[in-house]
Amino acid sequence: MDWDDARVFLAIYRQGTLRGAAEALHIDQATAGRRLAALEGALGARLFLRTPKGYAPTPAGEHAFEAMARMEDGANTLLRRMQGLDDKLEGAVSLACTDTTATVFLMPALRRLHDRHPDILVRLVASTRLSSLTHREADLAVRSVRPTQPDLIVRHLGRLRLGLYAASDYLAARGRPEPGTGLAGHDTVIYSPDVYPGQRDFLCTEPVGAARVALEVNTGMMLAEAVAAGIGIGELPHHLAARYPVLERVWPDREDPYDMWLVMHDDLNRTARVRAVADAIVEAFQQAAEAAS
Repeated sequence: MDWDDARVFLAIYRQGTLRGAAEALHIDQATAGRRLAALEGALGARLFLRTPKGYAPTPAGEHAFEAMARMEDGANTLLRRMQGLDDKLEGAVSLACTDTTATVFLMPALRRLHDRHPDILVRLVASTRLSSLTHREADLAVRSVRPTQPDLIVRHLGRLRLGLYAASDYLAARGRPEPGTGLAGHDTVIYSPDVYPGQRDFLCTEPVGAARVALEVNTGMMLAEAVAAGIGIGELPHHLAARYPVLERVWPDREDPYDMWLVMHDDLNRTARVRAVADAIVEAFQQAAEAAS
């Protein structure tokens, strides 16, 4: 059995569609289809039913997933442990975070890292999706949600805060909302439900059911840009809103704290290039905290 065929099978199982699997593996859809057909031929079993909603695993597919997932875990464990023996400050390190974290905190840190260790290549994946470190989707991640998996090392980077913001011209035209009114008569910009479902109901702990949602976005930078453009009121981190002179705090006494975490797999903790990237991230958040104090 070809391991590349198995990787395609696992991606289809997890994504539910051939297209989604192809995108996750960075291959074309036709190649994914051929590899699935090859695997089904080698095993002599049909692994998926093609339905209008996507690919549904057959009983044989469920058994195949259990076995191939164990194979994947073994391969990933071996690779991480081999990487953990690497003491060279060179090679690639994949880093997952949101676009706002990358923009505000990490770009200066990555510049300093490159100056110090020019042979380290950072592969930055900016997304609101939580990448799986166990499945090697990233070597490091900066998250606002603390993971609970026992094989992950977690370091607290700092506590940040959200506030309600709007563009000056929006407030001049629409006035400032009163607390307790549910933002009645106002427009909001929020994350799409698949990214952050709770924002349709609350912003900075304020119920906002009376507001009209003017725009839904899927990244923090788009949220900030939309609020700065005057489309509506939005919940933004203070450090991001400070980059937009046109923005004003709507309720200066209202904010919502959240924590940031650096996450890496335990097997990579001793890899020199991974440690160098991790140290640069920690340094960046420490400098930001000192500047804010």
